[in-house]
Amino acid sequence: MALKVAVLGAGTMGHALALVYALGGHEVRLTDSSMAMLDKAGGLMETALASLVEAGEAPAGCTPDWLHHQVTRLPTLAETLEDADLIVEAIIENPDAKRALYAEVDRIAPMAAVIASNTSYLDPFPLIPERRQARSLIMHWYTPPYLVDLVDIVAGPTCEQAIVDWAAELVAAMGKVPLVMKTFVPGYIANRLQQALAAEVYRLIDEGVATAEEIDTAVVHGLALRIPIVAIMAKADFTGLPILQNALRNATYQPPPPRTDSPTLDRLIAEGRTGVMAGGGYYDWGKDTAKLFAARDRRLMALKKALREIGTMAGSTRQMD
Repeated sequence: MALKVAVLGAGTMGHALALVYALGGHEVRLTDSSMAMLDKAGGLMETALASLVEAGEAPAGCTPDWLHHQVTRLPTLAETLEDADLIVEAIIENPDAKRALYAEVDRIAPMAAVIASNTSYLDPFPLIPERRQARSLIMHWYTPPYLVDLVDIVAGPTCEQAIVDWAAELVAAMGKVPLVMKTFVPGYIANRLQQALAAEVYRLIDEGVATAEEIDTAVVHGLALRIPIVAIMAKADFTGLPILQNALRNATYQPPPPRTDSPTLDRLIAEGRTGVMAGGGYYDWGKDTAKLFAARDRRLMALKKALREIGTMAGSTRQMD
């Protein structure tokens, strides 16, 4: 059944989630506190959709006209929330901003609506009004969500189990992979693993041991080849657990502790080099954001197609032939 989905926040995740739900056959309304961001979202969605259609990952009938019929960009929260079945919160990871938004949602939105936060590290449940808790949960996607299939689902403290089941079924019906967590932990599983890598990356860069290019070379030509096939835990079995046991017992290297800052990262941000959307971060990217996203998406889709044919020996979809 097609839902009325309200997406709050049109930034990197918000506009992409609007596209995901539209491709899932749902009626989407998208809003943002910044009209400039809302305007930009239209072009970014069109570019992503064109890449999907070209690669056969979306039906040929998904034209720009179809997109703008399926996704309505609206300037006000009230218009966006009207008759909403599902409210997707995809704004900045700032507790004050989220609390203020949830208060407005509580005031305006239908009581039957489900509230789903896309938060990555911030616990949203203390910020959501009590009377909304029974129908509130986390549905955390990964960028770009129209290509990355994993969706972390976490129930709020008093969320009804039926809502969790409904959310998992909704995700699966869109061809994605729901992972229902037992409890909320900041970063879930995938982001926690990324944070462990990030701690080492910050140390290597800040101490001048390696450049961004060298780190990415090590990942692409070392880790990345094996991970899609044997992931982490299956790779341990292929290596042999006694080898890992000895590595732990004989270790002379200590991983870095969690980091709260990085001088290199702080310097880049102070210089306005905040990432692809700004034209530069660790790398120089230029100003054609849509072209960069399209190039990334083409490569991800090619890899995704290849992995479908190759199969994996790890995870819930492992194949042994």
